[in-house]
Amino acid sequence: MTNKINKIRWGIMSTAKIGVEKVIPALQKGKYCDITALASRDIEKAKKVAGQLSIPRAYGSYEELLADPEIEAVYIPLPNHLHVFWSLKALKAGKHVLCEKPIGLTAAEAQELLDEARKHPQLKIMEAFMYRHHPQWQQVRELIKEGKIGNLRSIQSFFTYYNVDADNIRNKADIGGGALMDIGCYCLSVSRFIFGAEPQQVFGIMEYDPKFQTDRLTSGILNFDKGTSTFTCATQLVPYQRVTILGIKGLIDVEIPFTPPDKPCRIWHQNENKTEEILIDAYNQYTIQGDLFSLAVLNNTEVPTPLEDAVANMKVTDALIRSAETGAWI
Repeated sequence: MTNKINKIRWGIMSTAKIGVEKVIPALQKGKYCDITALASRDIEKAKKVAGQLSIPRAYGSYEELLADPEIEAVYIPLPNHLHVFWSLKALKAGKHVLCEKPIGLTAAEAQELLDEARKHPQLKIMEAFMYRHHPQWQQVRELIKEGKIGNLRSIQSFFTYYNVDADNIRNKADIGGGALMDIGCYCLSVSRFIFGAEPQQVFGIMEYDPKFQTDRLTSGILNFDKGTSTFTCATQLVPYQRVTILGIKGLIDVEIPFTPPDKPCRIWHQNENKTEEILIDAYNQYTIQGDLFSLAVLNNTEVPTPLEDAVANMKVTDALIRSAETGAWI
């Protein structure tokens, strides 16, 4: 039984925008999260951000944070190419790890992390696909389970934004930038999440920015045993996101599937020419994610999404890249 007085003491590795603006404030609202320390390679920046967010301790290196014996878990929102490197160091330092998506740059890199994690069964580690914890997705899965759309056959997803800032990490090819790594990974994840399976083969098309050398427009087809999933992601398109799930008798349309705001959001369920709008109460999916992870640590139970799922998502990512390079189904 959970001791509800207990909270997990968290350390934040970096002053990344997503952490400072979204995740840290959300974790601070959590019932089981105590944000104890923040680290940056720049101690003055660490002190400034820690002060702004009322975080007690600031460190001028990630190594110092990992050496703090009071820190139990770390959240890693570093650039993609540093995810596995610092997750490995955190595990070896005896810390539980919540790492931003994508877990790595390749499936091989993700597998290396999984192999190390298995050497530390007492530690929890999870990829931070926060959207999965939002109640709207529990509602979607329940509708499908109850047969409200008949047999699931197809998923269509879009996730796009417009960003041509050369200094933005998402536009730097050598550190894992580009549409597929940044947001296309959500489209792959949700397809696997809803089908509850891995695709048998995939086909990908990628258009690269001539200056950044990152993929700016990527589309793909995932062929599952029971149906197909198609997606488009882009870093140079009008901002948009949507997931439509189609069965033989109905469909579910998710208005803001991946980054719903902290206000009520909507999904639509269509069946037999009748459309029902379902309003989902406001939730912060980052807060939910932090509390679920902290509870897994406190109770020594499984994390909501095992690291094996992160490796599987990277395998699909690798296959799509190979397909785009060769023009063949993989």
